[in-house]
Amino acid sequence: MPRISLLVLAGILLSFCSCRSDFETTASTGDLTFSKDTVYLDTVFTNLSSSTYALKVYNHSKNDINIPQIKFAKGLNSKYRMSIDGAQGNQGKTFENVTLLAKDSLYIFIETTVESDNTTPAEFLYTDQIEFDSGANLQKVELVTLVQDAVLLYPKRNADGTTETLPIGDEKISGFYLDKNDPLHGNELHFTNKKAYVIYGYAAVPEGETVIFDAGSRVYFHANSGLIVSKNSSINVNGTKSATDKLENEVIFSSDRQQPDFAYIPGQWGTIWLQNGSTNNEIQNLTLKNATVGLLIDGNNGTTTSIKNTQIYNCTHYGIQAKNAMIEGENIVINYTGQASLACTYGGNYKFTHSTFNNNWSSPGQSAVYISNYSAGSIPETKDLTEATFNNCIIYGSYSNELILDKKTESLFNYQFNNCLLKFNNTNNKYTSDPLYQFDSDSLHYNEIILNKDPKFFNPNINNFNIDDTSSAFAKGNSAYLIPLDILGITRTLPPDLGAYQSKPFPK
Repeated sequence: MPRISLLVLAGILLSFCSCRSDFETTASTGDLTFSKDTVYLDTVFTNLSSSTYALKVYNHSKNDINIPQIKFAKGLNSKYRMSIDGAQGNQGKTFENVTLLAKDSLYIFIETTVESDNTTPAEFLYTDQIEFDSGANLQKVELVTLVQDAVLLYPKRNADGTTETLPIGDEKISGFYLDKNDPLHGNELHFTNKKAYVIYGYAAVPEGETVIFDAGSRVYFHANSGLIVSKNSSINVNGTKSATDKLENEVIFSSDRQQPDFAYIPGQWGTIWLQNGSTNNEIQNLTLKNATVGLLIDGNNGTTTSIKNTQIYNCTHYGIQAKNAMIEGENIVINYTGQASLACTYGGNYKFTHSTFNNNWSSPGQSAVYISNYSAGSIPETKDLTEATFNNCIIYGSYSNELILDKKTESLFNYQFNNCLLKFNNTNNKYTSDPLYQFDSDSLHYNEIILNKDPKFFNPNINNFNIDDTSSAFAKGNSAYLIPLDILGITRTLPPDLGAYQSKPFPK
């Protein structure tokens, strides 16, 4: 009996479904409603496809309706493309007789690829409209896209049809050498602020050359892309102070995904790799974000890499990963990295002054500062850590211990922290007898340390590390290590505050 009932039920359902296929619709009366009146597609680069944006269309009536036509106002010439509930229509531009059931909705997915000469010159805007129906029942949804003109740099095709690659040890990666005499772009080793640059693959600086970034230049990296500074070559990042929050004079390295949803997503591109043997590297007023490793500094050529007034945020592994390098840093801010904001490994020589190393990564395995004198492996090899000095710095974050000192006895391990605020909780007295962490009694390595006091940053979740006069870092610096201007170019008072920022009242 149950089996017969199931057969009867199946028959009823089949009968219902077959009847539903020939339902009648009424013509649209122009009473559609939309999830948005205007769809703003975020900034795109000329000739590159945007992300996909969604528009929802509602039929609130009790009738199944037929929309005679859905199309772009510019028709087949539109630079936009759309799909409607998965259907592509005529070239993704026009759709005929679209059915929308009573009390139902449909999705329209929109994207665009625009050339700069299709835009309004004054604002670089490309606009169009999606039109629903026609005549008296016409309804419209506006489309607006900001288009940024850009220089595209990418691996070229070889004569045999393969894509250009770069040798990295025994491996090859998708990449190319920047050409100072490129027939299309001119000097690719000189990045100006006239247009944005978008890089696909790894762009490498040829041996003996210098890549220069002018103040205000913008470089956007695609996935699995980055910059390699080769042996005996150099990088000069020449940003300057900006007058507004737009960082108009800052040099910015970021992902080519410009939508707000991607603003804080780590690992969208590779790294800036200063290879072993690169020389005379100078970085000033740089903002770098959303990489895998921000700056990978691999060895040195007997010269010091200078890093000043630089911000590095949202990196999957490290903000700065140095391997037996020589670095002098001033007014550096790093936050939100999966392993360490600053990693000085395999020995080297380092000096950081008035810098803020924070790490608000959500997992407990991270740290703000990691220092070692060896290279991890099956048989670790050591190198002398001749100096690791931190003056007037803040080392803080969301984890209990934000400083890790990892020493092998085979080589030198020289470190010193002067007038620094450190977060280091000696939970269960685990480090009470550890000679590396004697903050109160070891004057050779620690002087005037503020331990586990909240610096009261304005908002570390959005990478704002300003402090005010209620901070534990306020006026706790040593004037002997003074850098006269902070990261924003504001004059420091005496005694100076710790970290990269001169204190000021928070905005209300």
